Amino acid sequence: MDTQPLRAQTFKALHERAGAFVIPNPWDAGSAKMLAALGFEALATTSAGLAFSLGRPDAEGANSLGDTLENARSIVLATALPVAADLENGFGHSPAGCAEAILRAAEAGLVGGSIEDASGHADEPIYEFNHAVERVEAAVAAARSLPFPFMLTARAENLLHGRQDLPDTLRRLQAFAEAGADVLYAPGLRTPEEILAVVKALTPKPVNVLMSGGLHLSVSELSELGVKRISVGSALARAAYGAFYRAAEEIRGQGTFSALDQAMPFARINQMFKN
Repeated sequence: MDTQPLRAQTFKALHERAGAFVIPNPWDAGSAKMLAALGFEALATTSAGLAFSLGRPDAEGANSLGDTLENARSIVLATALPVAADLENGFGHSPAGCAEAILRAAEAGLVGGSIEDASGHADEPIYEFNHAVERVEAAVAAARSLPFPFMLTARAENLLHGRQDLPDTLRRLQAFAEAGADVLYAPGLRTPEEILAVVKALTPKPVNVLMSGGLHLSVSELSELGVKRISVGSALARAAYGAFYRAAEEIRGQGTFSALDQAMPFARINQMFKN
């Protein structure tokens, strides 16, 4: 039975109900199964988490569209939850490339995906405004051509690329909303005031906020600010790698093994993956 339409409707409904929800970011099938077992309602891939798992730095071109969709497909098959993908900049500069990325994402079983306005070029890291909007318009058109609701997220990347220009970020997000994006996202917001400014500028469109180290707000506090969706990007992958590295560092540097006492029991993991 094709569960994609049901997953799509479930995902859409999460964005329409009251309050905020968390969409954590697994990097493989195992981490996806763990998150599902904990009761999360939807999942999103992480380009950085994927790159790290392949022994690559998170940089433009680290992951191909094929890499991304192969990883996403493994996560889709791991659980019954809706899955959205980090589609980076659409793996191409043209609007047509963005549209193709959306259609191929849908073929992989995904029910949502994001397109960002980062170009991947150090000299001009953010696409020119009109071109950025045209790319979102093409992605939206591709999403609307599908026989189920595909939640298209448009990302404004200024804040991640040294451009601390909130007015331009808001201008871009508003234009992306007018172009038909279902969810708006500006990774790198640093304060409750910045988050609130984004939410107010885009109401009633759902806003995604990235949580990681340094921004200490709870789900309830973010919900009170009007945030609809909360993601964690590569933070869970980095937390896992951090625990691994600290344990290995102790073994190598001190010749002791006390960090292994913190390992999750074998039987618990094994049982989780049987379900």
